[in-house]
Amino acid sequence: MACGIFPFSLCVKWRTGCRQNWLLLVFFLYLNQMVGGHIRYTIPEEMKKGSLIGNVAQDLGLDLKRLRSGWARIVTGENIQYTELKTDKGTLVVNERIDREQLCGDVTPCSFSFEVILENPMELHPVKIVIQDQNDNPPQVLYPVQTGGSVVAEMVPRVADVGYLVTKVVAVDVDSGQNAWLSYELQKATDRALFEVGLQNGEIRTIRQVNDKDAVKQRLTVIVEDNGQPSRSAAVIVNVAVADSFPEVLSEFTDFTHDKEYNDNLTFYLVLALAVVSFLFITCVVVIISMKIYRWRQSRTLYHSNLPVIPYYPPRYSDTLGTGTLQHVYNYEVCRTTDSRKSDCKFGRAGSQNVLIMDPSSTGTMQRIQSEKSILDEPDSPLEVSLLK
Repeated sequence: MACGIFPFSLCVKWRTGCRQNWLLLVFFLYLNQMVGGHIRYTIPEEMKKGSLIGNVAQDLGLDLKRLRSGWARIVTGENIQYTELKTDKGTLVVNERIDREQLCGDVTPCSFSFEVILENPMELHPVKIVIQDQNDNPPQVLYPVQTGGSVVAEMVPRVADVGYLVTKVVAVDVDSGQNAWLSYELQKATDRALFEVGLQNGEIRTIRQVNDKDAVKQRLTVIVEDNGQPSRSAAVIVNVAVADSFPEVLSEFTDFTHDKEYNDNLTFYLVLALAVVSFLFITCVVVIISMKIYRWRQSRTLYHSNLPVIPYYPPRYSDTLGTGTLQHVYNYEVCRTTDSRKSDCKFGRAGSQNVLIMDPSSTGTMQRIQSEKSILDEPDSPLEVSLLK
């Protein structure tokens, strides 16, 4: 197209638009050459780690040498890679356990996608994984709320006719498809001829007219079951009060809190605790008696023993004024009578003291050293003669 007959501004815009279109066309052609075959796999949820999803090399028509030489790898925007590519075998396996409810929630169908990239030349192979739901969740009862301490009861007047709506059991299932279809069934009841439960809606209604002979306290057990294979179920207890006034219901339901089922586990734990405490007490008593007997036998053995007893003299004061290598000195004084007919005592001089020295390096024996011979030991000493005069 010639630009001479058109204004200059229009001609520039046309040329710019053509250039952009050509660039987009070239880019799409380049992508078309890079993008190869598409793969789609359908797997159930909760598959174990390492489970086989499919053979990528065979499904894409690629050689194992091409996978290794092209540095084949998986590119995904997820933080957790649920799959792993085995380039040595060309297979795609589960790398992380896949929970459909956690991955997609209520969205159906549940799937995620990623690309297998090869280099030299560049190739992109989109892969889509569809997750099939499994019946791995039981139904959850929303109403009536199951409370442990308090009692919740639905009131039915005695003038209620046939088909009177007592209450409705509400439950949900987080699974999808037919696994989430729920059905309701009355398992136990105080009077099965008085109430019924709707199979699909969970409504509890009267099937006959209430009379004065019916008990005030009525307990119903409803089973909620899903349609999975195998099916999962949940139980709910509904308390019903047949009365015309609230005070009547209050007086009749005061003992509901005491009507609890017998707990075998609690009894087992109590018996086990009692047995452990008894065992520990008996063990302590036996140990104490054994120690008493052992100490008594040790004392009897020492009493009847003929071995000499070597006394032990603890150190009193250190000898800082003495000479030699001995560190501890023990002093004592000796007194003796001059005759059996006299009552006065004769004492030795201060210089005639006997000294007992403990040698720390010895094995317990004591050496007796006499510093000076006492003049009292010599017969007819001058000191003794002078004292007799």
